[in-house]
Amino acid sequence: MEKAPERVRKPSPRYKVLLHNDPVNTMEYVVTTLRQVVPSLSEQDAIAVMLETHNTGVGLVIVCDIEPAEFYSESLKAKGLSSTIEPES
Repeated sequence: MEKAPERVRKPSPRYKVLLHNDPVNTMEYVVTTLRQVVPSLSEQDAIAVMLETHNTGVGLVIVCDIEPAEFYSESLKAKGLSSTIEPES
């Protein structure tokens, strides 16, 4: 009896959603918006992302598949925040 070759599922590539610092939005607005757009973020996580972005110029919001990454990034942009995505390395 011939056995079918086993298929190994490759995990889908993951993407980083990045938030970029801007001189326009308040820290409170950024935290509130992060929590609205990415519901899985706790208040502490959103504050940490905001502070990382404020202090270094860019903050890591979340790492996920391409579709949610694009959705989160576009949603942040629609609310006036600067965001990009890039492949996780």
